[in-house]
Amino acid sequence: MLLEALENQIETDARRALEEDLGSGDITARLIPAGANARASVLSRQQAVLCGSHWFDAVFSRLDDKVRIHWYASDGDALAPHQVVCTLEGPARALLSGERTALNFLQTLSGTATTAHEYARLVADLPVRLLDTRKTIPGLRRAQKYAVRCGGCHNHRMGLYDAFLIKENHIAAAGSIAAATDAARALGTGLPVEVEVENNRELEQALAAGCDRILLDNFSPAQLAEAVKLTAGRAELEASGNITRENLREYAQTGVDYISIGSLTKNLNAVDLSMRFD
Repeated sequence: MLLEALENQIETDARRALEEDLGSGDITARLIPAGANARASVLSRQQAVLCGSHWFDAVFSRLDDKVRIHWYASDGDALAPHQVVCTLEGPARALLSGERTALNFLQTLSGTATTAHEYARLVADLPVRLLDTRKTIPGLRRAQKYAVRCGGCHNHRMGLYDAFLIKENHIAAAGSIAAATDAARALGTGLPVEVEVENNRELEQALAAGCDRILLDNFSPAQLAEAVKLTAGRAELEASGNITRENLREYAQTGVDYISIGSLTKNLNAVDLSMRFD
């Protein structure tokens, strides 16, 4: 499971975020007596999909292990307006110092999951898989890709190391689609090879080269349908480029296997969550 592989990443994300916010120390929290305890609740102000609870926990765990958090929803669950998401109790200084950092993770990742859910819902009755891209917030790629899955979509490659994606500039540098594909196979990694094409001539070249997946860049729905017939199952097909909520179903109904959408991680709106002390 992706979350299990993220355990160390979550701790690193929380540490870096706290270092960024706390610096030499939270001077405002020092106004509160060191021994004071408090209780607080996190509320959702809107309909959303929850994601980021593990990052939220990690923030407070690093600040003070006496903080106790009680969750009333899990990552991937739907949230309603005015819903209590969790309650916290423990040292007041720790709750105050961790509030913004913890909420930043929860709001951002819930925003990603909510966006993914909105897209996934539009094609839930179709066999196509919606994929994220590498258009992520720097430093939060793994977290956002986890959020995409919580929202019901799927992950493309994690980075430049776990799958080949041969694009226009790679092809130009290598000399041809066939040369680039052969070079990828010659490395002996066993990783899948995907090639981006811009027309049917390049599609034919990619099929002849034996690519595992072909990315059809900026094809119209009519062109995609034609490419599906031309390919006839010889390779997986992925559509990308200028695909929005409004035209998603039209693209999905062409028969392509995948649609990659940068907006899943790039154009998110943070979910409106607030933390209130009792």
